[in-house]
Amino acid sequence: MADQALYRKWRPAAFDEVVGQEHIVQTIKNALASGRAAHAYLFSGPRGTGKTTTARLVAKALNCTHSDPHQRPCNTCLNCVAVNEGRFLDLIEIDAASNTGVDNIRDLRDKINFSPSEGQYKIYIIDEVHMLSMGAFNALLKTLEEPPSHAIFILATTEIHKVPATVASRCQKHTFRRIPLTEMVSRLQTIAEREKLQVEPSVLEVIARQATGSLRDGISLLDQLVISPDEKVTLDSALALLGAAGTGVVQDITGALAERDSAQGLELINGAIDNGIDPRQLARQLVDYLRGLLLIKLGNPTLVDVTSETRKVMQAQAAQFDSNLVIRAIRSFNGAANEARGGWLSQLPLELAFVESLRTPTTAAEAIQPVAASAPAKATPAPQAAPPKIESTSSPNDPHLDKIISRWKDIRIASKKYHASLPALLERCMPINMEGDLVVLGFQTKVLLTKADAPSNLEGIAKAIYDVVGLAVKVRCVLNSSEAETPPNVPSNSVVAEAVRMGGKITK
Repeated sequence: MADQALYRKWRPAAFDEVVGQEHIVQTIKNALASGRAAHAYLFSGPRGTGKTTTARLVAKALNCTHSDPHQRPCNTCLNCVAVNEGRFLDLIEIDAASNTGVDNIRDLRDKINFSPSEGQYKIYIIDEVHMLSMGAFNALLKTLEEPPSHAIFILATTEIHKVPATVASRCQKHTFRRIPLTEMVSRLQTIAEREKLQVEPSVLEVIARQATGSLRDGISLLDQLVISPDEKVTLDSALALLGAAGTGVVQDITGALAERDSAQGLELINGAIDNGIDPRQLARQLVDYLRGLLLIKLGNPTLVDVTSETRKVMQAQAAQFDSNLVIRAIRSFNGAANEARGGWLSQLPLELAFVESLRTPTTAAEAIQPVAASAPAKATPAPQAAPPKIESTSSPNDPHLDKIISRWKDIRIASKKYHASLPALLERCMPINMEGDLVVLGFQTKVLLTKADAPSNLEGIAKAIYDVVGLAVKVRCVLNSSEAETPPNVPSNSVVAEAVRMGGKITK
């Protein structure tokens, strides 16, 4: 008989073993110990974060026969052992992905009124509940409205937005979070030690990063890398098997980007691909790393989940970048990460992403007359104080621009009161430049630019900026992509063409 997979073997058997979800575990433990179990729960969150595991723990605790409620589940009584061995008749697990129809839920309703066979409660765990049809949801809703006293429902989903509000409102909701890097590394270290596996510490961090917050994926990757207990898993062998790049490679490419050294950057990218690193995986690693630099630069270092050594390097590199360059790089490499597989030149998306990141919006700005804004918006000043006067010149390091970029999410939200469609439009653009008191917004397509570039929308955007950051500005929309057209007599690779693509206008 084959050995049991590590993620099954090390599935938490008690609430205290659940990793990274203390905010949920403690609430549920307290409620169960005091006899205040909900009749229905809705667990949502990314895959591999403990939703189904916690659901099974709830089932064990509710049917555990230990005399002390605070010691449940005890994992020693007959009911706990039966649940652990997968033979407890009153625990019914349903995969909604393969039981989507209304007939499946009606069958459940027909059987739910029967009393439990072994325990005190019948527990119904419906995994990936968002996959149910609307008819099935309606049938489930009737059961949730008037459930038998012995029935408990636990719904689990990775896409809570697809669960009808009528169903969600009848459940006690708990949102599971991605497992933090340090907690995942600690858990992997514990498993490796107890399994007597020889694994270099640096390998565990690589695994944790690859798992992207899913502990189940992390444990599965560890299982995959261990060929035999007697053979040590080294960093080089792990990177080769996973097709991932070491932190040093990612930092070197980022360093070349900061220095605007395209020759060095392309050489590093090609060297990484030649060494067997998967192009899309490298692109994802670069996006993750650059996102960390942006968060550090915008004053949110606590959101960057890295080790202390890596954090020091990132803080130094963040100081070399301006926000515009990091944003362009994130977008470019994210596009490369989503490129379809099977291209005949696998490194091309990465090369293009690197070069496109270095395309500066202010190229030849002095030689080109900017396009006038369509009906420039005047922000409504607050009566109690005059807005600050902006005298800055066009600069990638403009403090006002950085301030607007750092609060862009809040500005998008604030814009809704001026026009309902503005938040959606602003989600597809980003401030790319400041020209005095003029904010230049870069759009990726002509369709979106045309929708945004209406007088009422420009005025609403300007007012939202004033509401959030207190700056009285005007707004101009430009096409910040290769869709921008240049006159036929202008070479497409010229400085003039680049300036036109960034919103410039050729004057006589």
